[in-house]
Amino acid sequence: MAFHPVKVVIFDMDGTLLDTESVYPAIFEAVCQKYGKSFNAKARESVLGVSERRSCEITVELCELPCTVDEFQDEFIKISNVKLTSCALLPGVEKLLRHLNANNVPFALATSSGHRTVEIKIQNYLELFDMFHHKVTGTDPELKNGKPAPDIFLLAAQRFEKPVDPKDCLVIEDSKNGVKGARAAGMQCVMVPEKGIKKENTLEATLVLGSLEEFRPELFGLPAFT
Repeated sequence: MAFHPVKVVIFDMDGTLLDTESVYPAIFEAVCQKYGKSFNAKARESVLGVSERRSCEITVELCELPCTVDEFQDEFIKISNVKLTSCALLPGVEKLLRHLNANNVPFALATSSGHRTVEIKIQNYLELFDMFHHKVTGTDPELKNGKPAPDIFLLAAQRFEKPVDPKDCLVIEDSKNGVKGARAAGMQCVMVPEKGIKKENTLEATLVLGSLEEFRPELFGLPAFT
């Protein structure tokens, strides 16, 4: 399969760069248990890739919780502030980021997580995340619609030193909602899905990998690893 050469890379964060997707279910479950419920499989699948606020709305609805979304989110934030401080980098991430940076390939972050949550998650990796040209978060004042809408990716493309045409952007994502948003934006998208995700949820991706360790930059016209 032939891929279109790109000029920049736009990364999702949760489940793509940081291993937060193994932490989040435990956070949702802990809050649900406070209300005598469990974080069910349908809710877990539905919250992947969406904003914090939207994930709280989905969980309250699908888990039939006897609380408001605000009450749920307050509890969610309290637990997240503790559990999200020790998220590990996923395999292949550091190598790829350093490679792109060393070869002057601009890259940005486009994450559904809010600015406050991003700061908590990246505090152990500030040097790496300082390499990003810019970061667009789920609480950005210019962001109208979260994933699976294309807005966050189009906003990220506009904020490089010179705005970049969507066709010249490569998105790296892990969720179906993220892939849908990237493709709707007119961008190619490499998907590194969570283990166990249904194959039908990966079909819109340009390329599906088991890990970023498998990523070959030269497929998209970027400098190859040496």
